[in-house]
Amino acid sequence: MSSTSDIRRRIKSVKSIQQITKAMKMVAAARLRKAQDKALASKPYTDKMIEILNNVAQGVEDINHPLLAVREVKKVAYLILTSDKGLAGAYSSNVIREALPFVKDRDDVSISTVGRKGRDYFRNRGYEIDHEYIGISERPTYQDATQLARDMARDYITAKYDEIHIVYTRFFSPGHFKPEAIKLLPLDPPKHENGGGAAAQPIIFGPSAATVLEVLLPLYLETVIYGALSQAAASELGSRMLAMSSATDNAQELISALILNYNKLRQANITREISEIVGGAEALK
Repeated sequence: MSSTSDIRRRIKSVKSIQQITKAMKMVAAARLRKAQDKALASKPYTDKMIEILNNVAQGVEDINHPLLAVREVKKVAYLILTSDKGLAGAYSSNVIREALPFVKDRDDVSISTVGRKGRDYFRNRGYEIDHEYIGISERPTYQDATQLARDMARDYITAKYDEIHIVYTRFFSPGHFKPEAIKLLPLDPPKHENGGGAAAQPIIFGPSAATVLEVLLPLYLETVIYGALSQAAASELGSRMLAMSSATDNAQELISALILNYNKLRQANITREISEIVGGAEALK
């Protein structure tokens, strides 16, 4: 049975941990506001970029661009976005769980990771990692997205990869985020609407459709990857804020339980001492 001094030490230790988790919750909440604004601001731009690219593709026949090349799929790349740090609940494990069905027991899959958690998980299980990006998961910049896009585009153009997918966490709100996988390259052929609506307006390109595509396709990769990085960062901070909030509440419950046990043990000790005093007094009569 624990002594009162042991319980006092545990209460002091749990209070120290509670102060740390509370501080981490406040820091995550402050960073989340900025990350959330960035994630929500990038989404309309990403959607508009995809819409414009599809409009360009619809208006051009026999498109010839290395990023649009469709080949027999011999090698598939997965870019997996996890966190660099822990204490974010099940954030990284959920992303890894989403990616595992696509990469497990497959020889035609290549893995690239953002964040130490994903890198360490796959490396410790014998997976070969082509690219790893560390230190950008919580505060990604557009320059980071540009570097990732260049690496992915280079490997696709050189036919190292025949398909490229990205696995990340889509951000909906500070308490709602969900991992998902999307295909980056090759682009799916645009869908043409038939019937039931007005005829599509002809598209005029200047100086030419090829020039427009030459500029748009790299920007498409950078924009989609930056949007995924921004949403993943907001999701990571949201998950960390929730995890630290839960840890703080659990610490408070544990402190209350320890204080109750301490009071019970102290009262039992007092009762025992009184009984001993009374017994001693009775023996002296």
